[in-house]
Amino acid sequence: MSSYDSFAEIYDEWSAHMTADVPFYVELAREAEGPLVELAVGSGRVAIPVAQETGRTVIGIDSSPAMLALARERARAARVELDLREADMRELELEEPAGLVYCPFRALLHLSGWRDRRRVFERVAAALRPGGRFAWNAFVFDPEIAARHDGVATRHGRLWEYVEHSKGDSRIDVTAFAGEPGAEPRTVSLWWATRSEWEGLVDVAGLEVEALYGWFDRRPFDDQSPEFVWIARRPS
Repeated sequence: MSSYDSFAEIYDEWSAHMTADVPFYVELAREAEGPLVELAVGSGRVAIPVAQETGRTVIGIDSSPAMLALARERARAARVELDLREADMRELELEEPAGLVYCPFRALLHLSGWRDRRRVFERVAAALRPGGRFAWNAFVFDPEIAARHDGVATRHGRLWEYVEHSKGDSRIDVTAFAGEPGAEPRTVSLWWATRSEWEGLVDVAGLEVEALYGWFDRRPFDDQSPEFVWIARRPS
């Protein structure tokens, strides 16, 4: 059982605010030659529209059986083909080199340290064909925003979200629960990273930075950007 299984029941509602990333990843998929792979595919929120818009099968990797079951159900309803695999992204292996590997919705931040992230980047680099791309996004840590939200519960529809920061560990714990008596809390942790740390991971994996954007509309990254939106490439 994965620690993310408990989120499956509320995941679509919890992630409903994130829609801007879908066209970005769809566009990259359209440009890719070779298999399409999504790490931390979750409920298929991104993989399903990618499959719909490209007419191609998306290989979806996730460690949570409950999330994969939800993705299968949604893919059947959408009448698209997903090749869903229960696996750890740190052990990524493919039968054929990929044209695009992508990891949306800040999922790389669920890895707690440099060693785990380095392992993912190295496995992705090994899985890409020459010229293939690796794309991902992650929030830019803002101490002012963190201070404002630390220890505060925020309502999103029927869900409440409570955030706690552990500065010494560069970690954010997010607890979500439905606004009902006795509702089960679900908690996930994210470990943030700096620009130089992401660049270091790209370098040690033997990839090259193709682009860094400040949002999914490909605006330039600057000091005001709330999000890292990265594209790296395996050298040809």
